[in-house]
Amino acid sequence: MQLEIERKFLIEKDLWYALKKPIGEDITQAYLVNEPGKVIRIRVTDSDGFINIKGPIENATRLEFEYPVPREDALEILNLFASKRIEKIRYKIEFHGHLWEIDEFFGDNEGLVIAEIELKSQEESFDKPSWLGEEVTHDHRYYNSYLSEHPYIKW
Repeated sequence: MQLEIERKFLIEKDLWYALKKPIGEDITQAYLVNEPGKVIRIRVTDSDGFINIKGPIENATRLEFEYPVPREDALEILNLFASKRIEKIRYKIEFHGHLWEIDEFFGDNEGLVIAEIELKSQEESFDKPSWLGEEVTHDHRYYNSYLSEHPYIKW
């Protein structure tokens, strides 16, 4: 078990798209359980598979369990048991000692770009890159589990 302390931000798209970025990783994920305070998802990347269980969010913190799954098994679980998918490319950028994960969404969430940073504590300070926009940590609409049921293009 691990505590996930995560902050989410929108992106200043003009600055983001002009930025030289590392190669991103394709991610497809879908939800096996998507209830308030209980989320179970399956994720498939270019090379791996993962099952992830998350508990309720309290002040940007929640319990998280994540386990590797053989990629072929993860694809089969995704295809057999999960219907509403999220498709995105994830970029990882190191900035002033912190790792930022930036997700560019596709499919029904086309046009949405979100940056996330995981922290060691709620009080941990961090420098913000110039391409960072409005914080949306406490806006449930920007959580992937919500986006799987309420796509961004329909807002």
